[in-house]
Amino acid sequence: MKLSRQIKSISYLKAHAAEIVRKLGEQQEPLVITQNGEAKVVIQDIESYEQTQETMALLKILALGMHQIEEGKVLPAEDVIRRLRKRQEAH
Repeated sequence: MKLSRQIKSISYLKAHAAEIVRKLGEQQEPLVITQNGEAKVVIQDIESYEQTQETMALLKILALGMHQIEEGKVLPAEDVIRRLRKRQEAH
């Protein structure tokens, strides 16, 4: 993905909104919108946005897990399974 091809001015966005929305859905690449020559916002299709959000959530979970490992807040899987089986037997 080359963002240099995906940069448009806000006036272009205003004049070609329907076309831009259609292309975003087809190409699934973000579009950088500039105002007074300065990048201001990025727009993207909803499917790509949802994928990005899911990826971010998974990365946060991974980072949390790595942090817990570094702090020693982990148990061997065998111990966890043993505890779960005991709990299940008690009920």
